[in-house]
Amino acid sequence: QVQFVESGGGLVQPGGSLRLSCAVSGLTFSIGRMSWYRQAPGKERELVARIISASGSTTYADSVKGRFTISRDNAKNTVYLQMNSLNPADTAVYYCHVPLWGREYWGRGTQVTVSS
Repeated sequence: QVQFVESGGGLVQPGGSLRLSCAVSGLTFSIGRMSWYRQAPGKERELVARIISASGSTTYADSVKGRFTISRDNAKNTVYLQMNSLNPADTAVYYCHVPLWGREYWGRGTQVTVSS
């Protein structure tokens, strides 16, 4: 069974930082691609960052580029999202995402709230 363990969300002041983590268990192989998405109230879910295990290639939404950094621990099938210089627009539920066996798998989400 594929299981997600997400952590790191919470309340932070503008300009602050948070580090999200997502560990995917129940697999005997390394996940090829891991991503972070987020969804704010009244908005569509959007891709925040993505990392490809084989190449190390990363992709970021324009709104977070330069502030967020995605990284991975392939041996643990764990993906991280370091979020710096947070602003209220970053407030959202953040979801870990992986494609497996032609299906989409999502973590339950972790709330990030940026407020003074």
